[in-house]
Amino acid sequence: MPKVSIVIPNYNGQKYLRDCLESLKIQDNLDFETIIIDNASQDSDYQWVKDEYKEIIFKRLDKNYGFSPAVNKGIKMAKGEYVLLLNNDTVVEKDFVTQMVKAIEKDKKIFAVSSKMIAYSDHSIMDDAGDEYTVLGWAYKHGDGKSVEEFTKAKKVFSACGGAALYRKSVFAEMGLFDEDFFAYMEDVDVSYRARIFGYYNVYCPEAKVYHIGSATSGSKYNEFKVRLAARNNVYVPYKNMPLIQLVINLPALILGTFVKAIWFQKKGFGKVYREGLKEGLRTLNKINRVPFKWKHIANYIHIEALLILNTFKYVLDKVKGKKFQ
Repeated sequence: MPKVSIVIPNYNGQKYLRDCLESLKIQDNLDFETIIIDNASQDSDYQWVKDEYKEIIFKRLDKNYGFSPAVNKGIKMAKGEYVLLLNNDTVVEKDFVTQMVKAIEKDKKIFAVSSKMIAYSDHSIMDDAGDEYTVLGWAYKHGDGKSVEEFTKAKKVFSACGGAALYRKSVFAEMGLFDEDFFAYMEDVDVSYRARIFGYYNVYCPEAKVYHIGSATSGSKYNEFKVRLAARNNVYVPYKNMPLIQLVINLPALILGTFVKAIWFQKKGFGKVYREGLKEGLRTLNKINRVPFKWKHIANYIHIEALLILNTFKYVLDKVKGKKFQ
């Protein structure tokens, strides 16, 4: 049995996928299997993957189900102790798998490891050093746009970025897989949030380097598809993970965060799409399976609330200082 199962969700990513697979081919630790879940791509039949990489498991779905259903399919097929999710528009360093495994094996309470994601176009600039979440309902990429030299130390993060993250498979069996109602965007924050409720935590590993193109599937940093889904899923995350009392306490901050984002997206030309996403989120809350409240998790809920407040202050302080955040 392999120690790691690498799951790569793919949708029309032919021009990126080969470089990703080649970087996996030269890993110094080959104790892994690679599973590609293709969401009915139209840019290729991907016969070249089957011909050139015979060791890779390639599963083609009958339509585009989105990120969450695709990776869940891969996780269910995975034989490894750990599952490494990897975007098709990434290239990893030769010791990437080794470093990710080393990081997660430091503590059995680590659910996910977020890698050092570096901008593919400029290797001196960070793309992501783990994701944070605030009481305003905002998620943001830690380190986005900053120098790679600033992110050389391991640390705890609220969430691992699902574009290049290692997960402890046994925890999925305990708390469930990625929420397929999300389709795409914020599903990694949601699953990391859920793991925190269950008493696990997530870390950033600076030694595991990956170069990320970014927005390869959606096509751009901001577009109608991405803005609408992200707005909808931003409604889902607190509703799903916060007990009623926590929702009530945080409601003023969540409303403020939504209002500020609405103004920001209006200025960007996506105001209408953002509002449509919010309305869809509110209209479809009944289909979201909330995390059942259990008193044994009360200390975890309190710790999470403190983190949300602390992350909010950190975010605002950095904005005041003029530092760039996503």
